[in-house]
Amino acid sequence: PALRAVLVQRQRAYGEAGGVVMEGRDIGSVVFPQADVKVYLDATPEERARRRAHDNSRPTPAPDVTVAAVAQELAARDTSDRTRPVSPLTRVDDAVYIDTTGVAIDDVVETVLTVVKSKL
Repeated sequence: PALRAVLVQRQRAYGEAGGVVMEGRDIGSVVFPQADVKVYLDATPEERARRRAHDNSRPTPAPDVTVAAVAQELAARDTSDRTRPVSPLTRVDDAVYIDTTGVAIDDVVETVLTVVKSKL
């Protein structure tokens, strides 16, 4: 909690002047609850696990790493993040919810940009 308090303070300082795009599991609920635009990106657990298992930006996974194993890791992290006492993961009511399951990244970007343009 002490470290998180320092991080929230620093994140708020970065965004003080506005014009910031920030990503994180507590940004819209804790760090910037008054943000002009909030987007909550989501996908099914299966889709998230598939993407994570095939993410080219991470080191090559061990041969025994499966989408199912990644799904278990993601589920554990989600549970931990949703139930932690400080800055829990939560979807706030004023965030635009976008389900990205089966949607190409370029299409997700276009959707987010449309949301931003409509809000600002």
